[in-house]
Amino acid sequence: MSTQQETFIAHLIELRDRLIRALLALLVVFVCLMPWAGDIYDILAKPMMDTLPAGTNMIATGVVTPFFVPVKVTMMVAFVLALPWVLYQAWAFIAPGLYAHEKRLALPLVLGSTLLFLIGMAFCYFFVFGMVFKFIAEFAPKSIVPAPDIEQYLSFVMSMFMAFGITFEVPVAVILMVKAGIVDVAKLREVRPYVIVGAFVIAAIVTPPDVVSQFMLAVPMCLLYELGIILANMMGRSSPREEAAADYVPPSIADMDRELDRIENEDRQAGKH
Repeated sequence: MSTQQETFIAHLIELRDRLIRALLALLVVFVCLMPWAGDIYDILAKPMMDTLPAGTNMIATGVVTPFFVPVKVTMMVAFVLALPWVLYQAWAFIAPGLYAHEKRLALPLVLGSTLLFLIGMAFCYFFVFGMVFKFIAEFAPKSIVPAPDIEQYLSFVMSMFMAFGITFEVPVAVILMVKAGIVDVAKLREVRPYVIVGAFVIAAIVTPPDVVSQFMLAVPMCLLYELGIILANMMGRSSPREEAAADYVPPSIADMDRELDRIENEDRQAGKH
């Protein structure tokens, strides 16, 4: 077996071990949370329940829905709680193959993107849901008694979490484009009006057809775009020469002595011939 094949197999084995550790952590957290699956769903449903008329509850139209929906929510919470360990396993796998300047850039971006995604979800839960559900309840006719289905509610919540989580990744995307040389800061400032229009168009597509949720998605997107420009301008773009210099490690005295001994031995061998 060649050295390349052995190295490839070793990488596959390490990848398998990292995936198993991540999945085990997720499974352990999920099992620990399962006794409180109903309470976890009640927390997720609280923004909706607060806007429903007194004495009104959500409904379940499926036979097994009251069981599976809380389980899905608990799995989502377990993944969020196990995410630091999952990210550590991913970082431990890819870090040995990165240059020093890539490590300095990759680790903050991974941690920052994860934190921004969680902040986007928290912003959606604590601010957006309450205002959206209140707006819908006030707009609905008095002759209608709302009774949302828990499965449809979960689908709505997940789509909103994804929309706001991805929206809060805008600064990371801006920084990556600048660092990769795809666009410079001056061009980002120049296209600002188009970005604002695009933000409202995207918000109109991915959010419910109400002005409140669209406005609360588009405005943070524009603000985060400005934040990305500021951070990208502060970080700048490193030239290849600077990156190579950052990766250079000067040889030690012992390394230089060994290299000199090697050169002397080669000269002696050449002299004998």
